[in-house]
Amino acid sequence: MDQRLSERIAENIEEMIFDGDFEDGERLSEVQLAEKLNVSRTPLREAFQRLSQTGLVELVPRRGAFVREPGPIELSEMFEVMSVLEATCCELAAQRISDEALGELEEANQRCQEAIDAGQADAYYLANERFHQIIYRQSGNGFLEKEALRLQKRLRPFRRIQLRLRGRLQQSMAEHRVILDALGAAESQTAAQAVKDHVAIQGDTFHALLLALREKKSKRA
Repeated sequence: MDQRLSERIAENIEEMIFDGDFEDGERLSEVQLAEKLNVSRTPLREAFQRLSQTGLVELVPRRGAFVREPGPIELSEMFEVMSVLEATCCELAAQRISDEALGELEEANQRCQEAIDAGQADAYYLANERFHQIIYRQSGNGFLEKEALRLQKRLRPFRRIQLRLRGRLQQSMAEHRVILDALGAAESQTAAQAVKDHVAIQGDTFHALLLALREKKSKRA
């Protein structure tokens, strides 16, 4: 099966959910979505599986897939934990990162800039995702890396969608630069605080976006 196809379908459904096309708790019709997105039901079901891993969709045996929008408290708690996990990764990475990995981070950051120049927010997110994953790996703690990757996957749609806000891509790049400089200088506490602030801003930005989308939805109703 084309994994990229199911990923694109999942992203389309994510955007429909955030745009208010579905109500919280609404059942997602395989037939209607397959027709609307012009895809077969097999990759659509794979997309549902992907969305269930992020918590945006709940799969109920013999009943189907249902939209599940996490509340603001749940989201705040997840971003809070993510910021602590990433700060710990960054603190350890500042002590352990190799010159080769610093080069990989610079390369990933360059891909981020290229995505900005091309006006491609989703391409930016993919490069940004790799940037963070390199830091997780360079923490040198396999258990911590797995936990960070698990929550990164859980928050993926929310971290991706917040890049829509005006100026957020450039702001994110500036935050990356602070993180990179601290890692290169082996400044553990500075690196940890920088990435903690970076993730916290993402959570705040997402909440601002979510409020705007809900206001848009209420005006449409």
